[in-house]
Amino acid sequence: MKFLRFPTDKIVWLLLIVSLILYLTEYSFFGHGNDIVFNFFSNVAFLPVYVLFVTLMIERVLKEREREAMIKKLNMVIGVFFSEVGTGLLHKILQFYADGQEICQRLRPSVKWKAADFEAARELVRGQNVDVDSRLGDLAEMKAFLAEKKGIMLALLENPNLLEHDAFTDLLWAVLHLAEELQARRSLTGLPETDLDHLSGDIKRAHTHLLIEWIAYLKHLHDDYPYLYSLAVRMNPLDPNARAEVV
Repeated sequence: MKFLRFPTDKIVWLLLIVSLILYLTEYSFFGHGNDIVFNFFSNVAFLPVYVLFVTLMIERVLKEREREAMIKKLNMVIGVFFSEVGTGLLHKILQFYADGQEICQRLRPSVKWKAADFEAARELVRGQNVDVDSRLGDLAEMKAFLAEKKGIMLALLENPNLLEHDAFTDLLWAVLHLAEELQARRSLTGLPETDLDHLSGDIKRAHTHLLIEWIAYLKHLHDDYPYLYSLAVRMNPLDPNARAEVV
């Protein structure tokens, strides 16, 4: 470690002196000065290739480490979202389900799930057309919930790491749009049928993005933080009977 703290110029001179000593030692034992000069220039000729190879390899390693660090930070941001907003919102959307009981029954992650189970769950969400009806639930309650969480979502949007995750950014915009639609209405009672249909579409859009990102987030917890995954499974927002207690 002390060697790493040497000034760069001293390291350069030290390496040159070591190289000179080695060449002189070779000459003193074996002679053949012409061969030594030939080998020296051969090595110098290949030096750009060595530098290119090492530079590319180091750059690749550094980029991979940078990418892993970015993904880790992004997963922390996604974790904050689901802890503060996403899980609660998924649970509240249950009351608006017109025919979503099948997907609720099939999306019951467990500690025994494997990678194939998460992939199957993603395909299920993408292929399942869940009917969401704004007439079936308490719009005022959802409006109050989203108004309370709007500041958190806006703060998350300011995170530069989100530029690398289009799907999660789309999720935030969908939820924020739903919040703004609800807040724009002075009263949520006595709305015309066309407006209720419009709100149903907004809820459904946010719901679809939520489910897809929720499954991806569970996969992350399953792979990297099993203890957090265990709690997320027990607190499944799609299970009306979910409880934190281990039974």
